[in-house]
Amino acid sequence: MLVNGAAEKRSYLLKGSERIHVEPGELPPLRAAPEELPVDVLYEDSDVVAINKPAGMVVHAGAGRHAGTLVNALLHRFGKLSAVGGELRPGIVHRLDRFTSGVILVARTDAAHRKLAEQFSGRQVEKIYLALVHGRLRADHGTITKPIARDPVHRTRMTARLGHGRHAITTYQVLQRFHQFTFLEVRIGTGRTHQIRVHLASLGNPVVGDKLYGAPASELDRYFLHAHRITFASPSSGERITVTAPLPPELQQFLAAVAGPQPPIPSPQL
Repeated sequence: MLVNGAAEKRSYLLKGSERIHVEPGELPPLRAAPEELPVDVLYEDSDVVAINKPAGMVVHAGAGRHAGTLVNALLHRFGKLSAVGGELRPGIVHRLDRFTSGVILVARTDAAHRKLAEQFSGRQVEKIYLALVHGRLRADHGTITKPIARDPVHRTRMTARLGHGRHAITTYQVLQRFHQFTFLEVRIGTGRTHQIRVHLASLGNPVVGDKLYGAPASELDRYFLHAHRITFASPSSGERITVTAPLPPELQQFLAAVAGPQPPIPSPQL
């Protein structure tokens, strides 16, 4: 940006009557482009692909990010995917947060996409997560049904404190208790933005690594939240299919460190 022909810092305060010259930035692409990136395929047939998404990878373009996404990698690996979600989100039926790992389904055809979307909206897809949270939950199991809405003050956050918003259902089961942490199996009946993170934080037990929702700083540079297993009906045959993503090594190591001198904790076979 030039002000009266001279370069100025972004903090420069205009006084009035200045002549401002701005060079427009390059427009983002209108469609996702193939990009050679590693993809961990857990399951594949003519209708659907199940991918083990690593933490740190964004699912699709958005918020200024147009490269390095799962969609870019999928287009390079498979060439063509469902077009129902648009040219920036081909094949994407549901999403995982950037710093959440685990299994995610991708539709290869438009027909498969529509049938999978119906299963998600009809709550016929079983989604099981593994999470490590701060503190000790009082009950060994429970259900959280607080509605979720956009935080009116911090717009990058969601909140379950307003008493209104979109209906959400999260159930949890304690797998193991530690001195300062609790290891959980979590199931969701709805797919709201940041749902598991928001609901667990509303109990005073934020997910480890999730500073946005109140978790203290830790050595983990991601959330301890992993989409462990998903069960759905094949769009073609109707057969129930279950796909499991093992707990990533960095989460296994963190869990072992939390356990300390206790016996090693195996990744649960759910």
